[in-house]
Amino acid sequence: MTQQELFNEFLSLPAEAQRQVIDLIAFLRQRYAVVKPASESPDFDLINDSFFGMWSDRQDLADSTTWVRSVRENEWSKSHD
Repeated sequence: MTQQELFNEFLSLPAEAQRQVIDLIAFLRQRYAVVKPASESPDFDLINDSFFGMWSDRQDLADSTTWVRSVRENEWSKSHD
């Protein structure tokens, strides 16, 4: 069947059937979409970004697990009226 013949068959369907065909095509395109792999190198330089390491001189964050536990205990022990 040629593309033109297929299109003519589509056009010969009632409007509701055409909508169903369109919905099926949209569903199949989404289901079988080709997922592009993430690029191996990011578009930004994390190593030299000023955001990372901006708190490196804070002594209270040296042991992050202890710091988080302390903050949680402090905040969660307060009564919330």
